[in-house]
Amino acid sequence: MDVERGRGGEAGASGPAAALDVLGDRWTLPLVAALLPGPLRVTDLCRAVPGIASNVLTQRLRRLDAAGLLETHPYSTRPWREEYRLAHAGELLAPALKELERWAGPSPVERAPVHQPCGSKMESRWYCPECDQVVASPPAEEEVVDA
Repeated sequence: MDVERGRGGEAGASGPAAALDVLGDRWTLPLVAALLPGPLRVTDLCRAVPGIASNVLTQRLRRLDAAGLLETHPYSTRPWREEYRLAHAGELLAPALKELERWAGPSPVERAPVHQPCGSKMESRWYCPECDQVVASPPAEEEVVDA
């Protein structure tokens, strides 16, 4: 993701401000959520995100593409038509979207999923599949290395 400016145009914004700069409007997260299952065309996106105006849809798709979260692939050359799919960076938003959905659930009781065998509420954790270790908190910023 290529985020050079945060909210209000601050250079080098990071964390929540950088995320909001790319994702923080009414339509972007619903578009990303609609694209999680797979590629869609403009008409499919209009159905998946009711109420979005076509000019706003076009603008958001261009913004997501410029941020590296979206890829476009032509499916017709006459007339030119494209389908849209999430790039790897966009797919990485899936866990965050699931957590936001859970947080916004109808009641606090329903916000956390329940582990069926024992009935305990489950929590999100950072996990390293290489080491098979769960870490209680995210690594400090200086420990994060881009892959």
